[in-house]
Amino acid sequence: MAKLYLTGSAFPPPYSSPRLTQASPSSSLSTTAKASKPIVVNGNPPSFVSAPGRRIVAVGDLHGDLAQARCALEMAGVLSSNGQNSWTGGDTVLVQLGDILDRGEDEIAILSLLRCLDIQAKANGGAVFQVNGNHETMNVEGDFRYVDLGAYDECMDFLEYLDDYGGNWEEAFLGWVGVSEKWKEDRNMSKNYWGSWNLVKKQKGVLARSILLRPGGPLACELARHAVVLKINDWVFCHGGLLPHHVAYGIERMNREVSQWMRGLTENDNDHPIPFIATRGYDSVVWNRLYSQDISEFSGYQNNQIYSILEETLQAVGAKAMVVGHTPQTVGANCKYDCSIWRIDVGMSSGVLNSRPEVLEIRDNTARVLRSKRGRFHELQVVDYT
Repeated sequence: MAKLYLTGSAFPPPYSSPRLTQASPSSSLSTTAKASKPIVVNGNPPSFVSAPGRRIVAVGDLHGDLAQARCALEMAGVLSSNGQNSWTGGDTVLVQLGDILDRGEDEIAILSLLRCLDIQAKANGGAVFQVNGNHETMNVEGDFRYVDLGAYDECMDFLEYLDDYGGNWEEAFLGWVGVSEKWKEDRNMSKNYWGSWNLVKKQKGVLARSILLRPGGPLACELARHAVVLKINDWVFCHGGLLPHHVAYGIERMNREVSQWMRGLTENDNDHPIPFIATRGYDSVVWNRLYSQDISEFSGYQNNQIYSILEETLQAVGAKAMVVGHTPQTVGANCKYDCSIWRIDVGMSSGVLNSRPEVLEIRDNTARVLRSKRGRFHELQVVDYT
């Protein structure tokens, strides 16, 4: 097992961006693009974002499937198709709705790719945001029930790669997406020679994952850069669903508490209290499925009650609509309740439904679904909702 250098450079910094202009209590992302107004970010991690005139694209749960993630991002027009991991979205704002972890073997590579794209996007007047889902919070909590065996391998490989960089997190993390496939190929060749997984190897994989993802671990600190609820212009993005009592508690407060928990920032080093309202319980932000279930299962009265709760939430936060993931939609991405809720988890990962990728595009406050024709992602089907 490679050593982990616990130096300052081994941990990612809080959310920041190139050319960040300090503005209290918000920050302005000044850019070299021709956008009429800059993107303004409030909160750390980001909670409220003003992105005037920007095209917004939202991508649902990816669950460790790098190939499907690439397909979705290429289809959304923000990732080059030449394998160079280049941002092609101009001043587009990309939002990924969480659940990158579990059920697949390329989790760190996907996180690395999104951070690389964020750096490039900001240089062009755009941005990449992520919100954490229940599988991110579960892993920081030490719940590894849904971890793919290949993901344990990736954790061990990445720790060794980080060791090669002397524990320099930024260099290693940003570079990982460009080398992860080669490491996987080498690992698979070794696996064929030495045989399948054994108990000792799994224990090493669990240890590597724990080092990376425990509260205060370097990958947990990377996740801590992201919110659990994010409002961009008139749209709210979260993994499970926002409820009125979440808004009353405070969006920035929830985001800050989850971030601090992930960073292990508590008065007692041995005590990392879990932010229950955001991360635990059926009605927490990352677990809530109230808006994502099949409405045909409910009576008219129940649907009216759900719609009323949704309207109350949106009014409280000052938003037009909410976008969520978390619950795979077997019919594809869709909207309900007069399109005030968009459900965009389509189970695209091979570890879930292996369905065709779909993304949500928002232009001028109007949303539509972009769908790939199976096997030919460069041909798009567009579904407009009115």
